[in-house]
Amino acid sequence: MVVRVGLLVVLGYLIPALPVRPVQPALARHEFESKHMGTTFRIVLYAADAPSAKEAADAGFARVAALDACMSDYKRDSELMKLCAAFRTEVGSPVAVSDDLFAVLWAARELSQASDGAFDVTVGPVVQLWRHARRTQQLPEKEELAAAMRLVGWRSVELDREKKTVRLLVPGMQLDLGGIAKGYAADAVLALLRGRFGITRALVAAAGDITCGDAPPGRDAWEVDIAPIARGEPVRRLRLVNAAVSTSGDLEQFVEIGGVRYSHVVDPRTGLGVTGRRSVTVIAPRGVTADSYTKAVMLMPPGRGFELIEQTPGAAAYQATVGPNESVQSSSTRRFAQHLVPEPPK
Repeated sequence: MVVRVGLLVVLGYLIPALPVRPVQPALARHEFESKHMGTTFRIVLYAADAPSAKEAADAGFARVAALDACMSDYKRDSELMKLCAAFRTEVGSPVAVSDDLFAVLWAARELSQASDGAFDVTVGPVVQLWRHARRTQQLPEKEELAAAMRLVGWRSVELDREKKTVRLLVPGMQLDLGGIAKGYAADAVLALLRGRFGITRALVAAAGDITCGDAPPGRDAWEVDIAPIARGEPVRRLRLVNAAVSTSGDLEQFVEIGGVRYSHVVDPRTGLGVTGRRSVTVIAPRGVTADSYTKAVMLMPPGRGFELIEQTPGAAAYQATVGPNESVQSSSTRRFAQHLVPEPPK
C-alpha cells in the first residue's frame, strides 16, 4: 500500500482517505463559589481545563453581580431603587428600564395575574416592616402595617412591553424582587456559559434555587436533594436535566413572636408572614419560574396552587407541612414523581 496525500491506493483503486478526527479532551468537574444577592452562588461546570473553567465561572459571577446591581432593594443606587425613587412623591412619566429588569417585572406580572395576587413584587413596604420585626422580635404596629398595605397592588405597576417602560401608579410604592431575582440570575448564568463559552454541562445554585443544564459526562441527569422540613421526613432526591428546582419554607428564615412562628414569606394580600411550618418545592424548565412559583403556591389554597402548577408546561410541585409531634403531611402534583430517584430497597 502506498500512502498518497489525501488518498489511499489499494489494488489500483483510489480510495479517499478518512479524515482524522481530533481527540476531544476529557471534561473535568470544576466548582466555584461567590457571594451575591445576600447568599452564596455556586457554579458547577464541566470543562477541558482549569483556566477555561475559571474564566467561565468568573464571567458567570460577574453576570450575577450586574443583576444584583440592577435588582437589589438593599443597594440605594440599584436600577430598581432608582425606578422606585422616580415615583416616590408623584406619578410621573414612564421610565425606560433595562432588558433584564423589564423581563423580571413582566414575569412577575404574569404570575401575579395567574395566582390571583398571591405573588406580588409590590409587597416591598410590608417586607421592610417584617425585616424590622425579625430584628426586634416585635410585630409591626397595626397603623404601620395598614399604611404599608396601601402601597401594595400589582395592578398599579404599568408595563409597556414594546417600549420597555415602567410606571408606578401609586406614589411611594416599593418593589421587592427577592422572590424571583435569584432564579432569573441562575438562568442568565447558564445562558452565558452556553452562549459565550460553549459549556452546556453546568449547574448554578443560589441557596434553595438550582438551575441545571445538560447532564454531567457519563450520566443522564443531575441529582439534587430536597432538604427535609422536619425530623423523620425522608430526603427526596431529584433527577434534573435542563430544568430548575426551587424550595421555599421557614426551615431557616422565620421569627417567633408571642408563641407564633412567622415565615419570611409575606402574604401580599394580608401583610402577614406565613404561619406554621411548611415548605414548597417547584420544578420548572426555568429558574425564574421555579423560584417565583414556590412563593405563589405556598400562599394559594392547596388545590388552586397545584392546579396552577399542572397548567404550567413542564412544572411539578411538592408540598410538606409539619403538624403535631413533628408529623409531616405531604402531597405532590402528577409530574413530580417523574423526577424522583427511586429509593433503594430496604
